[in-house]
Amino acid sequence: MNKLLLTIGFMLIGISLNAQNGYKKAYTLFDVEGKEISYQEMIEGLAQADVAMIGEIHNCVITHWLELEISQSLYAIHGNKLMMGAEMFESDNQLLINEYMNRTISYNSFEDEARLWPNYSTDYYPFVYFAKENNIPFIATNVPRRYANMVKNKGLQQLDSLSDEAKQYIPKLPIRFTPSEQQHQMMGMMHALGKGSSNPDYLEQAQAIKDATMGWFIAKNIKHKFLHFNGNFHSDFHGGIIPYLLEYRPGTTIKTVCAVRQEDISQLGEENKGRADYYICVPENMTSSY
Repeated sequence: MNKLLLTIGFMLIGISLNAQNGYKKAYTLFDVEGKEISYQEMIEGLAQADVAMIGEIHNCVITHWLELEISQSLYAIHGNKLMMGAEMFESDNQLLINEYMNRTISYNSFEDEARLWPNYSTDYYPFVYFAKENNIPFIATNVPRRYANMVKNKGLQQLDSLSDEAKQYIPKLPIRFTPSEQQHQMMGMMHALGKGSSNPDYLEQAQAIKDATMGWFIAKNIKHKFLHFNGNFHSDFHGGIIPYLLEYRPGTTIKTVCAVRQEDISQLGEENKGRADYYICVPENMTSSY
């Protein structure tokens, strides 16, 4: 009996120490105030909006897993009222997406022709496949990259030279563009690193045509509820896509999620506050998909 009590005592001590030490978390969710919340609380908040925007870190495996989970959860709430769309697909590929979703063409044909991102199979295939299997309309929202490159090299005014056929893949011209000091500084840094065009102003305008196009195609297609995936740069601080979406569809209600990396995920860092309505906070050393 004494040995049994001693064994139980050691077990209880071990449980107590484990409880005190906690465990390694893969992510923490926070609300707009920086308060830790549950997954269900985030879903309930996103479900209230007309448009839910998931701002991701493109190589964050935790965010990509949660994107599928969020898709499933919002579909369970909205059913056939839900539509989905993503930055990762360009507007001139909508026919290919429709044909793939309707099983008119094979996956191999879709993969060969749709200019998929290199990490599509690991990071984006799961929620696209979910949409296909549940007959959820899926919208290619981003500008064709050839037109973004045109703007990067020659500015927004160059879009006027496009044919009427080409203009169906971009918003109605002219595109409203208001320079942002924050974006201008970022584009200047990219230019200094050799990642931008010879004109940082044009690089900023290239980002604007992407944001405007995504806002345009969300506004053009939404009927009830829309779930959109994009890099967090395109929805941070309720900027990027959002002002264009509200211009094209006034009164639209929008909730945003921002994925962030932090050394300590027990609380939201001050540097990240104000970026979104909800946060997916992952450790800095979390495994990346590329």
